[in-house]
Amino acid sequence: MHIWVDADACPRVIKDILFRAADRTATPMTLVANQLLSVPPSPHIRALQVEKGFDVADAEIVRRVAAGDLVISADIPLAALVIEKGGRVLDPRGELLTLANVRERLSMRDFMQGLRDAGVETGGPAGFSAADSRNFAAALDHILARKPAA
Repeated sequence: MHIWVDADACPRVIKDILFRAADRTATPMTLVANQLLSVPPSPHIRALQVEKGFDVADAEIVRRVAAGDLVISADIPLAALVIEKGGRVLDPRGELLTLANVRERLSMRDFMQGLRDAGVETGGPAGFSAADSRNFAAALDHILARKPAA
């Protein structure tokens, strides 16, 4: 398993959890972003900078992901594409996205976009909390504990 991180919008606290987990479990991990990223020195962690542009990092993740890989992202269209390729997606709040719930989220996203296009103020997501970090760490540990031995 390889961990791919949609790093442009990934909270720093989640990246720190991922750095520790990748080293602890010797799991290869690549952070993909359209900006220069700082990663700790590790044989398991690397950063990949892609060109600036809409969904360029997402397209690179989809191009490289393989069945059984794990992608960390809150991007629902990216999650749908990864799941189609047999990958798994964990959002930064600790929710494992599946074929069923990603379709539901895509529908909700499209509905909310329609409301915004009609001028309705829809607000944004709740702020990221310490509980979100704990949920993410627990879900990640669960996934990594089930990782096949190399």
